[in-house]
Amino acid sequence: MNTDTTFPKVQSVEALSGKRLRVGFDNGVTKVYDCAGLLENEAFALREEDAFFRAARVETGGYAVVWSDRMDVAESELWIHGVTVDSA
Repeated sequence: MNTDTTFPKVQSVEALSGKRLRVGFDNGVTKVYDCAGLLENEAFALREEDAFFRAARVETGGYAVVWSDRMDVAESELWIHGVTVDSA
């Protein structure tokens, strides 16, 4: 069984109100990811600060959305749990 799954890479990210991210992937799909569940984890508590949350950026190579060296969300999490939106 092949357990090697490849996910589209993150190409763009925009912090939205309500602690959500609009994430553009390299396959042309755009998804909105709700970070509310992550904020329950103490390790992600700083993201509750609006200025910090808005500083989200794409990691080099598109493997994650990052805020710092210790805070990121992997492309697989964003892809699997994000909701596809009409990018038109």
